[in-house]
Amino acid sequence: MRTLQVQDISLSFGDRELLKDVGFTLSEKSRAALAGANGSGKSTLLKIIAGDIKPDSMSISLTRTARVSYLPQSDIVMPESTVYHAAEEGFSRFDPLLEEMRRLEERTSEGGREAMNAAERLSECHEILTDSGYYDRKQRIESILFGLGFTRPDLERSARTFSGGYQMRIALARILVENPDFLLLDEPTNYLDIEAMVWLEEYLRSFDGGLLLVSHDQGFLDDMVTEVYELFNGRLTRYAGNYTEYTKRREEELKELEKRARRQQEEIEKTEEFIERFRYKATKSRQVQSRIKALEKIELVEIPPHLRKLSFSFPPAPHSGNDALTVEHLSKSYGDNKIYSDLSFLVRKGERLAITGRNGAGKSTLLRMIAGVDKDYSGTIRDGAGIKKAYFAQDTENTLDPSLSVLEEAEGNADTKDIPGVRNLLGAFLFSDDDVFKKVSVLSGGEKSRLALLKILLHPSNLLLLDEPTNHLDINAKEMLENAIKAYGGTVIFVSHDRHFIKSLATRILYLSEDGPEFFNGDYDYFEWKLEEKEARFKVEKTKKVTDDKPKASLSHDESKQRRNRLKNLERESEKLMAEIEELTRKKDELDGEIAKPENYSDARKISALIAEKEAIEKEIGEKEERWMEISEEIEDGKDS
Repeated sequence: MRTLQVQDISLSFGDRELLKDVGFTLSEKSRAALAGANGSGKSTLLKIIAGDIKPDSMSISLTRTARVSYLPQSDIVMPESTVYHAAEEGFSRFDPLLEEMRRLEERTSEGGREAMNAAERLSECHEILTDSGYYDRKQRIESILFGLGFTRPDLERSARTFSGGYQMRIALARILVENPDFLLLDEPTNYLDIEAMVWLEEYLRSFDGGLLLVSHDQGFLDDMVTEVYELFNGRLTRYAGNYTEYTKRREEELKELEKRARRQQEEIEKTEEFIERFRYKATKSRQVQSRIKALEKIELVEIPPHLRKLSFSFPPAPHSGNDALTVEHLSKSYGDNKIYSDLSFLVRKGERLAITGRNGAGKSTLLRMIAGVDKDYSGTIRDGAGIKKAYFAQDTENTLDPSLSVLEEAEGNADTKDIPGVRNLLGAFLFSDDDVFKKVSVLSGGEKSRLALLKILLHPSNLLLLDEPTNHLDINAKEMLENAIKAYGGTVIFVSHDRHFIKSLATRILYLSEDGPEFFNGDYDYFEWKLEEKEARFKVEKTKKVTDDKPKASLSHDESKQRRNRLKNLERESEKLMAEIEELTRKKDELDGEIAKPENYSDARKISALIAEKEAIEKEIGEKEERWMEISEEIEDGKDS
């Protein structure tokens, strides 16, 4: 089994120790997530493993011939080539072999023994390329690019002409084409629409290498990972299970941490009170000095910032009529490109309408028209009685004043009565301590987006229009926003690709695709099942498989859901069994070592006990391996059917 073993990684920036003796092991079956607060070092750790950053110390052991591929979160540089050729670079590892084959072909024409040796080696090279799928690379490259949302005409366009989001997709396609033994992915879903995300999940489920993810998409993590590594204060801690299971265990630990923190603070306050009271009394100087030293040695109990429960609430929604918004016979085109044709729908008071679909399908355009920003359309968009809108666009950060501080920008947008609470709200949106005094001009794109979202949410309104509001929020901040929207008394129309966010909030889904708009009432599981069914049809159409067998009857939604749950449970059991088999094998190896010792094999009683223990372990290994084989066959059958 291929493994990637990381040990003793340490890295400091000035006085700050970002990573302290970090270590973990990935197997070819690992499905792991890196969790931690923004700035905790998750991306840095991936870059170290990928070789892009040199740490202060490090030990990495990788199984011979195993390969690691890394997708960074940003700073992608596209080659001056077409999309297809940029993705084809995933096969560039064979360039030296192809050059060797070119030289071998020249030698085969020389005759003699040298030519025979060259021919033999040439045959070996062809076999390597055949086994690796090199000669079938066109089909693989196109399948991946189509799955990530590119069309056939896109494949011949220059990679550099695409937006930053699509360039990230090209970079993702390139490393998937590489088909490495270990994938390190930093926020791979950031620029994917919902259909591309469904495709990527299906691809990664069938990927037979190890996977290490950094992501703020909780739904993606829950579906993908079976273990979570939390990075906090430079240390790495492993938790078994998916992200939701990790947060449940962490909540229990946090309750205990909070109790310890309260007790510690009480002790500190008592000690400080004693010091202040007796500081200037000579008879107490020894006790005072003792307590001062004790205070200096205290290691404060800290709550991981990415797990602190944040809270935020909207201003009360003004009263409105029951019909919040009416859209009738809406049509919109950009030149010959028709976005909508005769679209009609009604949004009721209190509804949470999620708009999702492929990039370029017109989601943001629809929100701009509802907000009144884009008036170039035919048809009617009519607000209900008493409607007051608040609109957050993806480029809303451009409305910020670069000369103001973060605090000034936020306070300038709040009602007088809300100003005292603005600092707390800024903290909830990841602006803490001195961050609030930063000038807007020095903020990153993500920070500007968060500040713009906060400003919008400070306005009393009864119709919220939100375009990708979670794009620059971590999981904890997303949960805060979810809870605030759930408690909000108004109506919400939001564009999102975040399935966990949609699933938690949407009472109705408007799905935009090339097939036209389609509404789904409430049940996100049903909507997701329809997407997966569409993806399955897409695969069949692309591969154009021909079979004489009669087509199988389609599974119902409930049957499909049961099958997916069954497969997930089997995969978890398989992972658990493999870990148990590895541990038992390790124990058996230790016993072999004990049995080989002269002082043991010369002691009849002791050697009999050791052999009996070894036989028991071998029997247990056999039983677990048999069960693992049964599970593996069932998983394969389930995926094929």
